[in-house]
Amino acid sequence: MTKGEVELERMRVATCIVGSGPAAHTAAIYTARAELMPILFEGWMANGIAPGGQLTTTTDVENFPGFPQGIMGIELTEKLKEQSLRFGTRIFTETVVHLDLSVKPFRLYTDTKQVNADTVIIATGAVAKRLDFPGAGEGEGGFWNKGISACAVCDGAAPIFRNRALAVIGGGDSAMEEANFLSKYGSKVYIIHRRDAFRASKIMQKRALDNPKIEVIWNTEVLKAFGNERGLLGGLNLRNTVTDEVSLLEVSGLFFAIGHEPATKFLEGQLELDSEGYIVTKPGTTQTSIPGVFAAGDVQDKKWRQAITAAGTGCMAALEAEHFLQEIAVQEDA
Repeated sequence: MTKGEVELERMRVATCIVGSGPAAHTAAIYTARAELMPILFEGWMANGIAPGGQLTTTTDVENFPGFPQGIMGIELTEKLKEQSLRFGTRIFTETVVHLDLSVKPFRLYTDTKQVNADTVIIATGAVAKRLDFPGAGEGEGGFWNKGISACAVCDGAAPIFRNRALAVIGGGDSAMEEANFLSKYGSKVYIIHRRDAFRASKIMQKRALDNPKIEVIWNTEVLKAFGNERGLLGGLNLRNTVTDEVSLLEVSGLFFAIGHEPATKFLEGQLELDSEGYIVTKPGTTQTSIPGVFAAGDVQDKKWRQAITAAGTGCMAALEAEHFLQEIAVQEDA
């Protein structure tokens, strides 16, 4: 060891979980109850988000079963973590910076630890892309979670959006789908797109354009978001990208639908990814391109991206990891 290097604490486990959301903690609960004594690295501001994942960036969660009155996103993540700990999961608030999946056992590294694991469950999620303009952020002067969101399915049915004018930014299938979904609740839905044509599939475009409650604002970008007397989003300043004309649009909700970025860069190409960077899993399973490595939650799901579906795949990954370990044991005994 050279001067300045830190000697890593070495740990040996059957299962190591990387992530901190519903998928990761469901996997932890199941593997811990199976007495696999898992380690979970929840990360520290990994991908710019606090431990707990995207749930920590939302307020009321009303569509997670078991909470008829709804629950705050941060409170739900705390309960998930509490349940993981209850069954014996060892949780470290450290970020996995490197891993080696070419050796057995697999090796995972943080700044202070080296973990050798027989199985690995990747549940690092995906971060919704957001635009940066005045009023779009959090804190003073910002309307994030005060009318601005990146998930219509998660937040669109909230009382502050019902029977009010809403807007969606985007031009792909997700934007079309979210606009149609929001039309169930809003009085009017505007799709704001910076170009004069959508990149969405023809069928998704048709559904949106045929919806009488949806209006498209072409060749337009948002300059600024402003509030109302209640401190919530009140409207947007827009700029036409062709004429440079500035206008005002009064809306109570704005939803970003410009894509997600899966947290897979740290894998350094060791697992098969699709063209958008999501981990490829065998259909109907959480199995990746490397036996013994499993992926759960939004890091491998670019379609549904819900807390409850993430939890479901976390359960699948845990059960598959347990079965994989049993098969190894049988082979070693043979």
